[in-house]
Amino acid sequence: MKIRKCSISLFAGLIASVVAISAAPAEQPSSRLDEIITRGSLRVGMTGDYKPFSYFDKTNDKFSGFDVDMAEALGKALGVKVEYVHTAWPQLMKDFEADKFDIAMGGVSITLDRQKKGYFSMPIMREGKTPITRCNDMAKYQTLDTIDQPGTRVITNPGGTNERFARAHIKHADIKVYGDNVTIFDEIAKGDADLMITDASETRYQQKLHPGVLCSVHPDKPFDFAEKAYWLQRDMALKAFVDQWLHIETEDGSFKKLMAAWFE
Repeated sequence: MKIRKCSISLFAGLIASVVAISAAPAEQPSSRLDEIITRGSLRVGMTGDYKPFSYFDKTNDKFSGFDVDMAEALGKALGVKVEYVHTAWPQLMKDFEADKFDIAMGGVSITLDRQKKGYFSMPIMREGKTPITRCNDMAKYQTLDTIDQPGTRVITNPGGTNERFARAHIKHADIKVYGDNVTIFDEIAKGDADLMITDASETRYQQKLHPGVLCSVHPDKPFDFAEKAYWLQRDMALKAFVDQWLHIETEDGSFKKLMAAWFE
């Protein structure tokens, strides 16, 4: 009888333990957003070669540009400092996969390949690819057909959406891959290349930097559709925060003010 009572007590205790464990709240894994706040810093990946979105000055090791100002505003909203990670377009995907930064900024276009690896914020800009050439040659390069002719020299920077677009649409013209995206437009200005097909926002900016020399070709009617956004490591809490921050920046006029300062 004593053995039976002991067995019953032991079984009851075991059931109680199981119930207690089941009832205890499961420990939730921390989100990327929590990690950033706990760490006290937001790691921002930037190429630093895409004016006016981002530019890296080797003389003082500092970034500047529209998305640098946006990154600082995001860091302030998060209550953390911003830590910039220098990357490049050909290695952007590898650095993202290696978790070298929490967010990629600096004129990043939305692509499905990138979407497979992480999340994009709400779009910050809608545009597409369009040519930039010497102003005297604008009439020659209005369409892809007139561009894609033997003898035409199309220049592009390596590893990003510009080279991908050129490879997909240029079959007869010459494609020259040029490694420095900062000085690439000087190649067109001095006659060593005829044109570059890049984002409409960049053609407008370079036209502004080279008045009367380089002209953007129909930037309001680009060859394709594209959007820019901020590329985030796969964390819904972080995406929700960035989207809400962008919404507030847009509604209170802060975003428009920064856009005017860099693009107009």
